[in-house]
Amino acid sequence: MPRYWNPPSLFNLAQRTGFDIESLVFTFGIGGVAAVLYSTLAGRGTRPMPAHEKHRPLHRHHYKALASPFIAFPILYLFPWNPIYPGIAAMAIGAVATMLCRPDLKTKTWVGGLLFLGYYVVFLLGLEWSALGYIERVWNLAALSGLLVFGMPIEELAWAIAFGMYWSGVYEHFTWKRLTVARP
Repeated sequence: MPRYWNPPSLFNLAQRTGFDIESLVFTFGIGGVAAVLYSTLAGRGTRPMPAHEKHRPLHRHHYKALASPFIAFPILYLFPWNPIYPGIAAMAIGAVATMLCRPDLKTKTWVGGLLFLGYYVVFLLGLEWSALGYIERVWNLAALSGLLVFGMPIEELAWAIAFGMYWSGVYEHFTWKRLTVARP
């Protein structure tokens, strides 16, 4: 963590171990938001995928597609770059794998990524405006590209898009659900 950002944490865990409780809670929470944001705003529900659909050749790599970011990240982490970059790449790989395996989730994947980016930007700006200079103090900007958009590292925005794209379809993909048409 300190190579990318160094937030204060309970028991100083982030600094001592590179892992902290807050990040676990945060990631769990935003994963839920990313998974439902598109469906909620688009008024979409889900229904079970018919059994015959599950056996189409397209779906034979179903679990590999779901697991792809978790497989890609440790491999990409071995490269000598800041950990945010393997995180972005791993989730982008997961999003592409989802769209290849589940083309019916393509729109949800793309729009979900953009919606989550908007959601995330609101919170980052709120964080920065409520604690001026927080991003500069906590993020290791010298270890990043140096490109800022409204004071936010471009890597953080790329991470938000990739995160939103991957997680927007996880529920439907994992549970073999299909999106329903818009509710009246």
